[in-house]
Amino acid sequence: MDFGNIIEEKIKQSIARGDFENLPGKGKPLPKDELAYVPDEMRNSYRILKNAHMLPEEMQLKKEIVEIEDLLACSNDPEQSAYYKRELSEKRLRFNIMMEKRKSSQAFKQYSSKIHRQLGF
Repeated sequence: MDFGNIIEEKIKQSIARGDFENLPGKGKPLPKDELAYVPDEMRNSYRILKNAHMLPEEMQLKKEIVEIEDLLACSNDPEQSAYYKRELSEKRLRFNIMMEKRKSSQAFKQYSSKIHRQLGF
């Protein structure tokens, strides 16, 4: 069974009935795909992560680094500050190791800055 022909026929019937005449956004350009700059082979994976409200591991680490930096800036307790500094050092080390491993990927080199801009980092 060829679903392509069935789908095409249903679309033609809907057009003939005028089902698409009063759709919101008619005549306006489609919204920009925020993952347009992600390589094709990575796009579906990022979309799945986004729909599951999950960040890629490197973005999660970056977010944790920013949170620890904020906590460190607000800390007045020397013992607590020392703890935050150790945590920050560990997270930065993990992040840097992860980035070194990924730098060998041509796609990563080409699109990393665009991904960071899109995600606000």
